[in-house]
Parts: sequence; C-alpha cells; structure tokens
Amino acid sequence: MARTIGARAVAGGNTVEVMGRDQSKAADLAKALGGGATTGEWGTAPAGDIVIVALLYDGVLPVVAQYGNALAGKVIVDISNPFNSTFDGLAHREETSIAQEVAKAAPASASVVKAFNTIFRHVLEKGRPDVFIAGDNAQAKASVEAFIESLGLRPLDVGGLKMAHWLEGAGVVTVGLANHGVGNLDFALSITELPV
Repeated sequence: MARTIGARAVAGGNTVEVMGRDQSKAADLAKALGGGATTGEWGTAPAGDIVIVALLYDGVLPVVAQYGNALAGKVIVDISNPFNSTFDGLAHREETSIAQEVAKAAPASASVVKAFNTIFRHVLEKGRPDVFIAGDNAQAKASVEAFIESLGLRPLDVGGLKMAHWLEGAGVVTVGLANHGVGNLDFALSITELPV
C-alpha cells in the first residue's frame, strides 16, 4: 500500500517522503516513486502535514508510540485492518479500532483519520475506488479529502473516529466478498447515487 499510495501521490503532484526501519528499502521505494520523493530518517519528525502509517495493524500502535511528539500537529492516517487469524472477524473484541487506539497514543495536537482500509492494493493501483474516511477533526478530514482528490479518487466521510470500528468491519466484509460472493479481489465497495 505504501508503494501504491506513494505512486498515486506523486502522480497527483504531492510531495512524498518515505520512512522505514530499513533505510535502504525506504530509499529504493523513494527512488522508484520518482517525482522528487525523498527518504526521511526513521524516528525523526516526518516532513509532511499528513503521515500515512502503511503498516500491518499490529505495528501501527508501537510505531506511533515510538514517534511520540515527532507526530505533534500532524494528521495521522491509519489504513490498517485488524483481521483475526481466519480473516472473518476483527482481532479486537471491543468496539474500538486501531485508529481510535492511535488517537489515544498520539500527541494531543495530532489528529487521526481512518482511510483506505476497504480497498485492495491492486484496485487502488489500477482503479478509481471510493475512499471512505472517518475522523473527529473537521480540518484534518478536509486535508485528507483534498489529498484523496489529488489522487483522482472520491473521498466519502462516514463520520467521527468511532466509525473507524465499522470501517474495519467493512474491511472484513470485503474479504468475505472476495472469498465468497464476488469470488475475486478485483472490486471495491462503492456508493451508487440515484439520478435526481
């Protein structure tokens, strides 16, 4: 997802900085993205206003905690899905989400937005899926919406950050559809509006 979002971001005219524990992999990705993408040093404050945490769900909270105050004032975008081991439910039993837990761990001046988690990577790469977002800070959501629009995609706001729990549930639904009703990964959830 980091490569795919990064490629769309560069194509959309955004400034991209890649950070990773493995500096050589991060540098290789930045070089592959082109468009002036740079490599940041792991653990230092990210240069951009929007920080997309493109990690598996169990790595998100530790990284946000490690970065701590380096994320102050940033918009943190959580794209993860906390699937259980059989991919038919969430790994956490409570009505929470990784995004809500990130909001607890992040500096008070940071804002968290859930986005991109209902979209399979190759569909994001090749298609124009709707991107559902959830967050409590209207300004942060507006920034993420503008970013998503720069990717040539349509952002759709589902409400406050508590809705991130249900977006994670929608991630489970997409896997269920891929395994059963649709039978492949070549789709995304979308909204169809009736003509007025």
